[in-house]
Amino acid sequence: EAAPTAEETISYGMPAYKLNGVLVYFGGFKNHCSFFPGGNALIEEFREDLKAYKTSKGTIQFPLNEPVPVGLIKRMVKAKVKKNLAKTKTRTSAKALSKKV
Repeated sequence: EAAPTAEETISYGMPAYKLNGVLVYFGGFKNHCSFFPGGNALIEEFREDLKAYKTSKGTIQFPLNEPVPVGLIKRMVKAKVKKNLAKTKTRTSAKALSKKV
């Protein structure tokens, strides 16, 4: 819903969504579900919203005995879409400039 044109894929043996690069990975484990937003930047950006969950560099763990915070995940995915699109625009601009030189 947060990235309707994203492509579902398997990457590094995990389900993932890609849109101008990887958006997020996710996986289920014995005691938790993990959400991997592609690095630590998004975790830092949403630090306050994530304080109820166990986090580590690049990983958020959601306990199996609690509802998954769908609204929070949607906001994080939307933020990651913006970051990926911005990176793509920057790369495209840099390539265009290098061709002019």
